[in-house]
Amino acid sequence: MQVRRMNRVNVYALTGALMLSAASLSIVSSSSAEATTTNTLIISNFMFKPMTLKVAKGATIRVTNKDTVDHTVTSTNGSFKTGNIAHNQTKTFKAPKKAGTYHYFCSVHTFMTGTIIVK
Repeated sequence: MQVRRMNRVNVYALTGALMLSAASLSIVSSSSAEATTTNTLIISNFMFKPMTLKVAKGATIRVTNKDTVDHTVTSTNGSFKTGNIAHNQTKTFKAPKKAGTYHYFCSVHTFMTGTIIVK
């Protein structure tokens, strides 16, 4: 079996091509992730998803309830409250205009908790 040696120019060219491919995949992945990121909370299986949501000051946040029972999104400091959200219903509310970490819970099922980080 004959083994062919690659000269340095070919090795550098191959390395550069691999690095460019990896970089372009990274760019595509990050832009795709950014494009699909929304200010949305989903309630499913008695959990908020995501449990921590990062949003801009004053952003509109959509909440959709996929469970068959009512839930709420109620801040612990009183800065936002959705009221009851029925099965397959969506409600929106505005994030606080002050940066910070805001904890919330479901007032019907108080073990359900989450966090909104306002930047």
